Parts: sequence; C-alpha cells; structure tokens
Amino acid sequence: MNLHKLILTNNACYKAGRTIVPKGIMVHSTGANNPWLKRYVGPDDGLLGKNPYNNHWNQDKPDGRQVCVHAFIGKLADGTIATYQTLPWNMRGWHCGGSGNDSYIGLEICEDGLNDASYFSAVYREAAELCAYLCKEYGLTEKDVICHSEGYKLGIASNHSDVMHWFVRFGKSMDAFRADVRKLLDAAGNPKTYIVQKGDSLWGIAQKQLGSGARYPEIMTLNNLSSTAIYPGQVLKIPK
Repeated sequence: MNLHKLILTNNACYKAGRTIVPKGIMVHSTGANNPWLKRYVGPDDGLLGKNPYNNHWNQDKPDGRQVCVHAFIGKLADGTIATYQTLPWNMRGWHCGGSGNDSYIGLEICEDGLNDASYFSAVYREAAELCAYLCKEYGLTEKDVICHSEGYKLGIASNHSDVMHWFVRFGKSMDAFRADVRKLLDAAGNPKTYIVQKGDSLWGIAQKQLGSGARYPEIMTLNNLSSTAIYPGQVLKIPK
C-alpha cells in the first residue's frame, strides 16, 4: 500500500469535529471519469500535481456539497497508484448519505473510463490493502467491509450503485473483495484485534469474531484475563 496523508482541514466536515468508533468500512467509487487524485485531494504536495481548476475537496463545501471521505485511491502525477488519507480515521465523514456515516470509515476509488484492466487491478489491490490495514487497526474483519450499494440495501446509505457497476466488468464482486481482504489479513500473520464497544460482552465478541459465543474462554486465555469484565476501548487479541 502506498499510503500518504493530506487531511482536508478546510472542509466543513473536518471543522465539525465529530468523532466515531469505527465499526465498518464502506467502499465507494467516484462516479466520474477522472482517475487523478489531484481532482479531489489538494493542494499539491509535490506528488499529486496541480489541479488547474482548484476544485479539490479541501474547501468548505466542495462543488457546493457537504461531502468528505476518509481516503481517496487513484493516480499521482507520475501515474503511480496511491492512497491519501483525508480525514482522521475516527472522524465522522460525510460519505454515504445515511446513518452509515456514524460508524463507517469511507474510502473513494477514483474511477477512470471503467475499461482499463490494469488500472482496475491496481486500485482494487490498493483498496484491499487499505481495508486490511484498517481492519487490523480497529479490530474489524473482512465481514465488516461493504460497498455503497450494499449500504443502501442495509438501509444505512443513499441509493448509489457503486462499486458494483465497476467491479463486475472485471469479474469481481464484494464477496471476492472481502475474500481478498481476508487473505491479506491471514498473510500478515499478526494477531487480529478487536476494540471493545459499549455493551459488548466476551460471549458476544466470540460470537461475532469466532462464530461461536462458547469460544469466549479462548479470548480470555489469549489476553490473560482473570475475569469476564471488559471495558469500552479495550483492545483484545482474537484467536484464530
């Protein structure tokens, strides 16, 4: 993953300063034939290239809209693929037009003409690596990764088709994407972690993370817990 950071501090979303506890990741695509990161991320940091129209999202209301995401994936000025973090991961974004903003990290993949297999392959891989990274950071699994159109079906996002209008052109689905995120997580070899949320119990965590609440003693053993008492914000290692 080629990760850079340029926080959109002039965007009204950043200024609002609301935070979230990330419980999932929502994958979007921009819906415009413009794969260059400089269209959305600015000002130029020497890698992005200059946006001659100055219509990037580092302004109060880009194009008059209340929009902001946590990251963009696309091309740098030299044509290489990169990810730019544009909001703190735990800041509430304006990315899905629904309640998903309250708990999901949102990332946008810059679309091209939707017919370049090499570009698709590169940004798809970059997005999977970013999702795997965020899963490890916040104790999530590949099951917590959805796209905008799936968010709509869940009733937590507006009615958009991304990213399935693009993925299917190259034989990919969100299930395939989640499987690729899982492979990256497994290949990392690091213990999976989970951040305890308000109302959680070890039984519930084991049910969600391991598929059976009865496996909660394994979590206790791995984390050297002498009781079942846990607290919000606590980071627990999850057994395989």
